Amino acid sequence: MAFAADLSRTGGAPALLPRSFAWGMLGFLAAFLVINILNIGWGYPNLADAMNGSAGSLIWVPLLITLLGVGGGIGYVLRSPDTALRWDAMKIHGFNAYLIRACFWIIVLTGFADAGIGIARVEGFFNGILSDEMVINMGRSQFLGPMVHFPLMILGGLIAFWHRGVGFHWLALLIVVAMLGIVLSRFVFSYEQALMGDLVRYWYAGLFLFASAYTLFEDGHVRVDVLYAGFGKTKKGFVNAWGSIILGMSTAWVIIIIGLGSKTSIINSPVMNLEITQSGPTGMYIKYQMAAFLGIFAITMLIQFVSYFLESVADKRDEPGHRLVTPTGH
Repeated sequence: MAFAADLSRTGGAPALLPRSFAWGMLGFLAAFLVINILNIGWGYPNLADAMNGSAGSLIWVPLLITLLGVGGGIGYVLRSPDTALRWDAMKIHGFNAYLIRACFWIIVLTGFADAGIGIARVEGFFNGILSDEMVINMGRSQFLGPMVHFPLMILGGLIAFWHRGVGFHWLALLIVVAMLGIVLSRFVFSYEQALMGDLVRYWYAGLFLFASAYTLFEDGHVRVDVLYAGFGKTKKGFVNAWGSIILGMSTAWVIIIIGLGSKTSIINSPVMNLEITQSGPTGMYIKYQMAAFLGIFAITMLIQFVSYFLESVADKRDEPGHRLVTPTGH
């Protein structure tokens, strides 16, 4: 269980260096993602092209976007030098919590919709109801992606904006129900389709990867407390701040760079092609989203580590408003 810090104190002692590092990191992340979209969507060079000299005359595009991203983050810090570290940390966490909520609703809605379409496709329920062309489209990922999945992504984002709860316990319950459905249908009715297993894997992957950042906020990840448990608040803040950079942010960036580094990378390629499982028409058409899960995991973890870093620096400086947490993962 966690108790939120006192956010009535928006001002605090200036901390330009750690805040500039944190917001510059977020600005660079935003720039990297924009460059990646321009690269896979419209063929603009990415940062790797700019560094290896293959960007050509368009080298200014990734460099300018990066400068604007990092400069915008640092510029925000310079315009608000007296903002408290904990205020920034909670503001960043609040944005990250929205992203996580949106992803939760997206996979819940998409899971029900795509599984329902899959059953209707396999059992031929669309025949005689939809036109022949539409029946064919219901078996094409290039149709289901933009016409079904993408609108559900927008709807999930809107629901997350209005509904502030993080419903991972409900997602865990849905996984149990889906697994129970597989057991009953297989052993009682001798009926099973590949999409039933796809649904469990889809939801379970989302539960594990999306909940990781929120678990970090709750200090619920397993920690070896041989030395750490005996540290005081300021020393723990020092360890957590450097640990966030050396272990947390660096790991997240490795995943982001490897997964989104080029058009043929392990995340970009399946997403661009709306890749589906080898089970084909008998499975769900969500494999490309599961590839994106890894990128979402790294992005949300990076953002949360930035928030954690600022909060840890505030602890190191012994600033007021320390957030009391009863860890669950020790």
